[in-house]
Amino acid sequence: MKSPLLTTLAFGTIVTINAFSPPIHQSIIAPLSHISAPFAHPLSITHQQHAVGKDNYPYSRSRNRNSDALFLSSSSSDDESTIATTIPKIDQILSKLTSLFPLFVLGSAILGSYAPKTLNWVNNGNWISLMLAGVMLGTGMTLERTDFTNILTSSQQRTSIPIGVLCQFLLMPLSASIIGRTFLLPYIDPITKAHAGKHLFLGLVLVGCSPGGTASNLVSLIAGADVALSVLLTACSTVLASVVTPLLTKFIVGSAVPVSGMALCAACAKVVLAPVAGGVMLNEYLPRLCKWVSRWTPFASVVLVSLICGGVVANNASMWMGNPVVPGVLSLPALILLTVIVTHSLGFAAGYLVPKHVFKFPERTARTISIETGMQNSALAVVLAKSIGADPISYLPGALSATAHSCLGSGLAAFWRVLDSRKEKDVDGGSSSAE
Repeated sequence: MKSPLLTTLAFGTIVTINAFSPPIHQSIIAPLSHISAPFAHPLSITHQQHAVGKDNYPYSRSRNRNSDALFLSSSSSDDESTIATTIPKIDQILSKLTSLFPLFVLGSAILGSYAPKTLNWVNNGNWISLMLAGVMLGTGMTLERTDFTNILTSSQQRTSIPIGVLCQFLLMPLSASIIGRTFLLPYIDPITKAHAGKHLFLGLVLVGCSPGGTASNLVSLIAGADVALSVLLTACSTVLASVVTPLLTKFIVGSAVPVSGMALCAACAKVVLAPVAGGVMLNEYLPRLCKWVSRWTPFASVVLVSLICGGVVANNASMWMGNPVVPGVLSLPALILLTVIVTHSLGFAAGYLVPKHVFKFPERTARTISIETGMQNSALAVVLAKSIGADPISYLPGALSATAHSCLGSGLAAFWRVLDSRKEKDVDGGSSSAE
């Protein structure tokens, strides 16, 4: 891959993570059993409870049953002074490492590009499918049946959950379809004269039709969004993906790319539905074991997804130095990255504007749906492409998507965070002048 492209990605990743990652003392460092997805960052919800009332905060009942959960207020210096002795050091380290998810993915991609032999083993056999199945199993082990029944009992969730899922499975597939047909589908390899664009188009559509990415829970925290809603939207879209993703993909690609809908359904059932259902059952009958395992699953999921993305890049390392699509202007990797960035950007934008201005949802809910819409389970797109025997080049949009949507989501969350801090300063300034 051209070094300037990697340098740009690396710079954006490091700046967003180091500048805007939430301080440890403002988070719950304890394991997030029952309601967290594998990438779910320790959740700081004190300000959210004040906003809607502690008793009415979504899933406060679920959080209270986790006796290890440690809700901390950044406004109390006494609380901060006791955290060092209350929170195990290992949990602090795991929390920090998990928040570096985009950097791990980027580092794995660079390693796969410049030293492909180190990660080529990931492409052997069923390693990629097994790794993603492990991530999905971790998701199931942090969920309970009550987490889904709460959707039906809460009037707020009965509205926000369906709209969020619809945005996920309508706006992102539409964005991927438009961008893919415009920029990727017409592409023809200048050397082999093969129509490689149709394979890239399939890869981008699979990204757009995939469920929400679990890294969105961390980004929702940074953005001041509704983290509980984010977790449930991720869980619901993941379960529905077993049916919705294959149907949407088959509908969008149509005759442009020969795809077996049944093969996609079978692949989804193997790597999504079965592991998640198995994890829920384990949590039902072995809750103490799942609670202990959930302490390690966030960082383990970061490592597994990073290996998947690095392996895909390593498998296609020879093409990174290929001829430019536009001579002297745009290389194929840059073209793929550009289409991925534009697709996710449209998802973030539409995911915010539709709930905010069409359905009149509150700001926090609109932010949450925006993040869930724009951030996809890119590893699933890679696994599905591999499972149906697609050309290896079709794995690339998913591999690049993992880093791209993490950087975009972190940047958007940082923007909202700065916006909120300015509003708070304006409010505080107005109160001081009034006094």
